[in-house]
Amino acid sequence: MATLKHIASKNSDYTAIEAYLVYQHDAFTGKQLLDEQGRPKLRESYILDTLECDDFSFATACLLANRKYGKNTQHGDIKSHQYIISFDPRDAADNGLTMEKAQTLGLKFCEENFPGHPAIVCTHPDGYNHSGNIHVHIVIGSIRTREVERKPYMQKPRDWREGMKHSSTAQTMRHLRVEVMELCEGAGLYQIDLLNGSKERVSEAEYWARRRGQLKLDRENAALTAAGQQPRQKKFETVKDTLRKQISSVLYRATSFEEFSDKLMQQYGITVKESRGQLSYLPAGRTKFIRAKHLGDNYDSDAVLATLTANAERKHTVTLKSNKIGKLIDIQSRMTEGKGIGYKRWLTKHNLKVMAQTVKLLQEKGLTDEG
Repeated sequence: MATLKHIASKNSDYTAIEAYLVYQHDAFTGKQLLDEQGRPKLRESYILDTLECDDFSFATACLLANRKYGKNTQHGDIKSHQYIISFDPRDAADNGLTMEKAQTLGLKFCEENFPGHPAIVCTHPDGYNHSGNIHVHIVIGSIRTREVERKPYMQKPRDWREGMKHSSTAQTMRHLRVEVMELCEGAGLYQIDLLNGSKERVSEAEYWARRRGQLKLDRENAALTAAGQQPRQKKFETVKDTLRKQISSVLYRATSFEEFSDKLMQQYGITVKESRGQLSYLPAGRTKFIRAKHLGDNYDSDAVLATLTANAERKHTVTLKSNKIGKLIDIQSRMTEGKGIGYKRWLTKHNLKVMAQTVKLLQEKGLTDEG
């Protein structure tokens, strides 16, 4: 299955982007790896092309665009966007996907969806986890350097006019996910529905926090084991990981938003608030709320309310069933059918429960009063 990830960068050093794609970097620190002579080590394998850069490098083309249109002058401005298409590891063996074919698909995707933007398209043969998934990095300068033909998916002038900045909105991402799905279908590659969203959304920063935290924890546990002590924790969890677990533990027992909110506060000290139809969570000890969209689709307003409604309906059904009087079973007749002693014990317990349920229901209905 191919996946699509987006990363917005405020780094004004455009050469750092190409260096990352071409040279080897430490998976945790992000620093370039050097050879014996102190020179950056090239990646073992990659394919790289540029688009819309004329005779300039990607970095120069972006800097010229910034100067020409007077944009990206502030530290907080988004200077570039990176989209990563990661293909299913099985595609290489089952569907004949090669780096060359992936690069061709990446170039086509870039030309069709980011026309007018200086771009780098670079294919790598593997991920950090050595899963064998060929993936394509598409990095575009944020400014469009020429006006392009307006296409159906383009909704605002910034999507086709010269000198405008690219914006990765929810609508844009939906369009791009559809494009990835159609790209894979046309190429005969494995694919899933990317429009259903992710149950747990993990950002780039959280991904690396997980990896660094797990590495540190593994080292600490190794030291404890060497000292003859038993590690208490084997899997590292980020603040968001813990928050997801705590929300889930409460969500699947609550039947209303008030109950959901109260239990989060009582059990974990978590404050939940709703603003413009969006939920945010404030874990104990923090001062800044974490928006549901940064946790995943299971934690947003629609999913939470749907779960609470389902819980309430299920509880109502159980209550209705509990108001029905069960039937007593004739133990003697059943035993003549050749049932064992274990079955007889179950029948006896069943009849006792039915009688107790009957008495309780009669009491609730006021039918046991004398007179």
